[in-house]
Amino acid sequence: MDEETTRVDLQLQALDPFPGESYAYLLQSSQRAGDASAGRPIHARVVKSGSHHLGLFLMNSLVSFYAKTGSPGDARKLFDEMPVRNVLSWNTVLSMYSKLGIVDEAFRIFERMPERDSVSWTAMIVGFHRSGSYAKSLRMFVSMLGTGVSPTQYNLTSVLASCAAVSALGVGKRIHSFVVKLGFSGCSSVANSLVNMYEKSGDGVTAGIVFYRIRSRNVSCWNTMISLHMSRGDVELARMEFERMRERDVVSWNSMIAGYNQHRHDVEALHMLSRMLGDHALKPDKFSMTSALSACANIGNLRIGREIHGYLAKTGFDGTVRNALISLYAKSGKMEIARKVLEENVSSENDIVAFTAILDGYVKLGDMSPARQIFDSLTYRDVVAWTAMIVGYVQNGLNNDALKLFMAMIKEGVRPNSYTLAIILAVTADLASLIHGKQIHASALRTGEAFSASVGNALINLYSKAGSINAARKVFEKMHKGRDTISWTSIILALAQHGLGEDALELFEKMLALKIKPDHITYVGILSACTHIGLVEQGRKYYKMMQEVHNIEPTSSHYACMVDLYGRSGLLQEAWDFIKDMPVEPDVVAWGSLLSSCRVHKDVELAELAAEKLLLLDPHNGGAYSALANLYLAAGKWDEAAKIRKHMKEKGVKKEQGSSWVQIQDTVHIFGAEDCLHPQKEAIYKKMDELWKEIKKMGFVPNTQSVVHDLEDEVKEQCLKHHSEKLALAFALINTPENTTLRIMKNLRVCNDCHSAFKYISKLVVRDIILRDCTRFHHFKDGSCSCRDYW
Repeated sequence: MDEETTRVDLQLQALDPFPGESYAYLLQSSQRAGDASAGRPIHARVVKSGSHHLGLFLMNSLVSFYAKTGSPGDARKLFDEMPVRNVLSWNTVLSMYSKLGIVDEAFRIFERMPERDSVSWTAMIVGFHRSGSYAKSLRMFVSMLGTGVSPTQYNLTSVLASCAAVSALGVGKRIHSFVVKLGFSGCSSVANSLVNMYEKSGDGVTAGIVFYRIRSRNVSCWNTMISLHMSRGDVELARMEFERMRERDVVSWNSMIAGYNQHRHDVEALHMLSRMLGDHALKPDKFSMTSALSACANIGNLRIGREIHGYLAKTGFDGTVRNALISLYAKSGKMEIARKVLEENVSSENDIVAFTAILDGYVKLGDMSPARQIFDSLTYRDVVAWTAMIVGYVQNGLNNDALKLFMAMIKEGVRPNSYTLAIILAVTADLASLIHGKQIHASALRTGEAFSASVGNALINLYSKAGSINAARKVFEKMHKGRDTISWTSIILALAQHGLGEDALELFEKMLALKIKPDHITYVGILSACTHIGLVEQGRKYYKMMQEVHNIEPTSSHYACMVDLYGRSGLLQEAWDFIKDMPVEPDVVAWGSLLSSCRVHKDVELAELAAEKLLLLDPHNGGAYSALANLYLAAGKWDEAAKIRKHMKEKGVKKEQGSSWVQIQDTVHIFGAEDCLHPQKEAIYKKMDELWKEIKKMGFVPNTQSVVHDLEDEVKEQCLKHHSEKLALAFALINTPENTTLRIMKNLRVCNDCHSAFKYISKLVVRDIILRDCTRFHHFKDGSCSCRDYW
């Protein structure tokens, strides 16, 4: 028997044969002192002394003792054995379950109660609120009012907090009326709850009115208002309230430091910490230091960060502060120090956060080898760690590694979130990997993320870039409520790129009818749609609407679209006039669009001017030199073309080489013009010879004028026959089953000859052929193209 038990036993011996009230008094004293060991010997002595001691008062004291000293099972057992119970007995067990978060059992007790008082109702209202069952908390409050029980400050604060949690402003206002009628307006806890409810429900004006009507504002009340101002982004107003405070606690300072940090006023956050350190009555806590370290990391102030580290080394710190330190050093590129902090302060608390911070540091440095080593060393890797590693690969251009890691993540059973899926879908879109994209889409469907805005938008982008415009449309149609401006913009851009300009315009009008406000990118999409189908007047209308209706100032992208719109339509003078009237200097894209249009419409004089302007901005633009040289050749100006070629050679300017690629299963096959390196070269060339002969029989006439070199027509045909996109097409026909759609990608604009040949070949082989060049998609089917020969 230990010393404490002996002491209690001696006290009990002295009490016998005292009445039950004495035992109850001793139980209550032990309970207040937090002496959990005293209850059982008292209970045993009471039972030994006989039933004449077991009055209701003593029984309630025993139940209360067990309930409040961590023995809920004993409390419930004793409660069930009580021959007589009063409302206090019921409330004791009810409150016990409520505080433990076992609200279902608390409610069962509540329903069995023969009578209830305000304590009973408050226990349930508070219990439902703490468990996150806010609607039930509100319903319980309404039911209480229906029984005639008056609200207390305790249940009012809880029910107002529930209103705030679900933004139930209407209910909150009705409760406010009870507060006024019952005279609780001056109660600081209720007033604070009202301020919080109004602010979180979106009525900041009334929140301020309630706050300023509080006559006696305590520190907690001021802190609530400062925190609410910061949450709304009213940093200056929060500062004014802070300066008006006569006394402050740690929460006051932390609200300011954290608020400044969250709104990127990091210098002010550090200044506030300095002031706090000057108040010797207060000591910064882990929240103060975490926010301050975050501020140092944001502005790259390693000096102050090291000073805070020195302070923490003397006072000690927990896992949260350690992670902030690691993040500071990692963001500053001090990876050795970051790892040292981790190794010196090994803790199970938030290890994944610390490792992810170090991982992110290596990723930003582009040093993926140690980043991967750290990732592989993690014993537990959550979706955040996996995503951080995937994003690291993507940021460093290692898309294939990102895709492989994502597949490994799925294999390990880690469920990707919407951010992970959106990132990896963007990777597959850049790779134009439809196979992997479909697999990821299936994964998103299984997890229920497929219809979220971020994932849905990424899927639209993926299918569009892979040439599956119908799949992109289906994704958009199934998103329903998940659609945002980006969703509408993505599908409009996709339709424009695939030559479905009328559909893009129809969808844009529907978007406007639904009162969904377009942004500047939406207008880039709709102007592109007009450009691709030659709707000049419609393009003018939307360009004007963008500025006058939606108050969007044109950007360089919009200007380039308008130049392209006029130029493609052959309105070269209008394009030139538009450029001259632009309020900003035209960029490379605008001049490039004009030059391209001049080449198509053979305007040598304007082309020379456009090329001159373009080369002033980008002296090594090989495309500009080549376009001008080709235009000279087409116009029979051989000397001028030769001068351009010589000038390019002297300056070391090289034209970008054309290449095309096609994906078969998991492998991407890349082809250049006259490609002789592919293992299937002989079969590819043989297939192309067969196709060439057949389409010529069908009426195809090779466009030898597009070959700018001075060669015999037969040699020119040979050159045309072996363009990169034709070789890719021949390879795809050899290596895919019949009736499958062929998807070919090209880095440059498709030439006239290839475009014409593809139309004939689509009819010959009875295949759908999708060709993506640098500006748009061409869907070839049964001898025609979706662009209608306008590109």
